[in-house]
Amino acid sequence: MGKLFIFIVLLCLYSTSLPINSADKTFNVRHHLATVTRYKDVNDIADSFEGSKLPDQCVPIHLNLVARHGTRAPTKKKLRSFEDLATRLKFLLHSAKEQQSLGKIPAWLWGWESPWKGKVKGGELISQGEDELYDLGIRLRKKFPDLLNEEYHPDVYSIKATQIPRASASAVAFGMGLFNGKGNLGPGSHRAFAVTSESRLSDIVLRFHDCCQNYKAFRKSQEPGVNKLKEPVLDELTQAIGNRYGLNFTRHDISTLWSLCKQEASLLDLTEQACALFSPSEVALLEWTDDLELFMLKGYGKSLNYRMGVPLLEDVIQSMEEAIKAKEEGAAPGSYEKARLRFAHAETLLPFSCLLGLFLEGPEFELIRREESLQLPPKPPQRRIWRGSTVAPFAGNNVLVLYSCKEKDASKYLVQVFHNENPIPVPGCNGSNICSLEAFKGLAEPHLKHKFNSLCSTEVETGESMVPIKEYIFFIGIVSIAVCYIIYNRWPAVHPIRPKTYQAHKLIFYVSFFFLPLGSSLVNLVVMGYPMKLFACTVISPCRFLCL
Repeated sequence: MGKLFIFIVLLCLYSTSLPINSADKTFNVRHHLATVTRYKDVNDIADSFEGSKLPDQCVPIHLNLVARHGTRAPTKKKLRSFEDLATRLKFLLHSAKEQQSLGKIPAWLWGWESPWKGKVKGGELISQGEDELYDLGIRLRKKFPDLLNEEYHPDVYSIKATQIPRASASAVAFGMGLFNGKGNLGPGSHRAFAVTSESRLSDIVLRFHDCCQNYKAFRKSQEPGVNKLKEPVLDELTQAIGNRYGLNFTRHDISTLWSLCKQEASLLDLTEQACALFSPSEVALLEWTDDLELFMLKGYGKSLNYRMGVPLLEDVIQSMEEAIKAKEEGAAPGSYEKARLRFAHAETLLPFSCLLGLFLEGPEFELIRREESLQLPPKPPQRRIWRGSTVAPFAGNNVLVLYSCKEKDASKYLVQVFHNENPIPVPGCNGSNICSLEAFKGLAEPHLKHKFNSLCSTEVETGESMVPIKEYIFFIGIVSIAVCYIIYNRWPAVHPIRPKTYQAHKLIFYVSFFFLPLGSSLVNLVVMGYPMKLFACTVISPCRFLCL
């Protein structure tokens, strides 16, 4: 019996180390590609959560959509990394050939070239992405006919996108689906519609991450720490995969091969090459490293990540209040907005989801209300809710529908929340996907006290970054040193100081030009860690004057 148990354990361990093609046939790597996951492959959310039922006599009066662009081509940076990978693989295979360790190497590696070789532009919306948004437009019109079947007018259906082409192209694809058959253009009966954009340099509603200087500084400062957390997993996988195939892979090689796997599976529907290098358990670990980075740099890892999205949250609430005003004033159909439709990026959708408190468990929601950091997502095989493949896949979206209900109901206005078209539990609404308007505003209240300019201005210290103040102090210190140098080294030679006024000048110069550079240099030394040499130079010049 004991031998049988040991055999079973060894068999299980062996099976988890097998590449995907040799392991569990039910495992689908397409469900584990983090934010490179296709919309059609998104996993069920919150364990097949079933939404609450709306009270009778409730009618939808307004819809908000915040959507990520659809599936895109690899970016220019990715294209270059795959070209470099092809060169690197040739070198590794040549080395393996010399060492006569070729038996384990997958056949596809020989002569491999990037599928995007020669492509110089990247990041554009591809045909699969067009389909994702086109189909989403059709489905939403079918699901909410009372809202989305009205005659088109840009003031009734406001469609906004960032200036990044893949976002505006996604808006166009969605609009073609939403208004399909409602126009007179061509055999498809299409119609023209407007898509508006703000300048990418000032779009604080949909591209706030690109306008927030403090966030940029914070993210740059955090990236080394994130990489440090990922290193143990990557080192472990590098050794295991290198031994399996007899190739001297580096940590960077494994990261690039995982990136290639995600692009091949998502864009080319190809899982028998790069993805087949990894076992299911290895894929789970690599997915976790992606989710960890997403959490720390774009999600709940730091409050600035989502607080900078407050302008978007304010825009959503404003649209609801305007719809309520139009309803209560009895505005005629076609005279007020029925849907505000936005198309942007993962860096937009993620913070907005965090502001709503989605993908949280237990006491985490209260921590977020106090703007405290959460624990990192647990490492596999532990279960976690935070997964990039569900939080922000290609074409991922949040839909918020405002309902007007009869007075007899507990609340006159209700907000129904969907994520990727599925009802999702909202911790701030007792775990339901339906909130009273008051409860929904209560979700937003702790965040609305923050203003974008105060969070992101380079003149204000946010707690996440001291860089602007440090730079200011450093500038003052340098100017002070320059002034001291001129006063103490050049001025006496041109304008000799008379003995009668020596003591007075000495006191003035001492107070004015000794303490200012000394104080600023001390701050530079302690806060910024600038070299002792700079501090010493600041002090020596005033001391030279005192010795005249």
